[in-house]
Formats: sequence, structure tokens, C-alpha cells
Amino acid sequence: MLDRDGPVPLYVQIAELIEQRISDGELRPGERVESESALEAEFDIARTTARSVVRELRRRRLVHTVPGEGTYVGPPGVPRIRQVRALYLDVARDIVSRIRRGELRPNRPIPSEQALMMRHGVAKVTVRKAVAYLREQGWVFAVPRGGVFVCPPHRWPAEGPYGGLGGERPRE
Repeated sequence: MLDRDGPVPLYVQIAELIEQRISDGELRPGERVESESALEAEFDIARTTARSVVRELRRRRLVHTVPGEGTYVGPPGVPRIRQVRALYLDVARDIVSRIRRGELRPNRPIPSEQALMMRHGVAKVTVRKAVAYLREQGWVFAVPRGGVFVCPPHRWPAEGPYGGLGGERPRE
């Protein structure tokens, strides 16, 4: 798909793929473009290359960036389509699912912030919010300067109406 040894820079090739997604209607005006972390994971590229992709898309006037929110299809002023769900809950649900399957075991560390950012294509603040939520619910505990670990099963919350994340309604 990508010609890593050819004359066209990777960031230009990836920008063209995203431009094609826009013209095919896969990405609509106002929709959020993948984060730099997600681009890194999808295309196996460096962060600087991911930044160059976004810069190239802006240069072509296909997207605009809203500081602190992300990059959206279309010019500035196009109404942004907001996420319907909180991304941190998606990260939290994935971690709980991995705990329940035994992939993440009690008293063992969960993946690092960087690994979770790459896996889910989200920002560090989103991962931290997910981990804080899981701590509140009793799925994980933190050891100062030691990391975050899976709680023993007797501390796990009972299944509730919010995806097995406990009985309380998540704070958005």
C-alpha cells in the first residue's frame, strides 16, 4: 500500500490516502480525523511523520485543527460532529475486557500509557481519565512510582448497566 522506499515521501502518500477517504465519503465534513497516535499505529510511522500528514492535509485545505480538540474534515467554521461517547470509556472497557479474559492478571501491571495511547489512538489525557475511572471502580490500583496494577478479583465491582464497569453512571 505504501511505498516506503520510493520517491514520494510517506507523509504525502498517507495524506493522499486520507484525501481519498474524504472524497469517498468515509470521512465527512465536520468529522474528526484520526489522532497523530492513531496515524502512527495504523501506518507504522513516527510522530513527526504523523504531524507532517496533518500539516499536508491542512496545506491542501482538506482539514482544520481546533487546539485541544483535534483535526476535522473541512474548512474552519464547518460544524464539528461531536463524539457521541466518551473515548475514555472505550479505553476503560477494553482494559476490563482484557482483565476478565485473563489477559491482564491480578497484581500485574496494565499496559503503559504510551501502549494504551497507541492501541486506542487517543491522547494521554484520555488514557489517564480511563485509568482514574478504573481506579474509582476498583479494577486497578496505583503504586507510587511503580505503575498501575490489576486489583485482586474480590475488589472488582459487580457487573452493572455500564458495560461491566460497575454500577455507577460514569461521569462525562
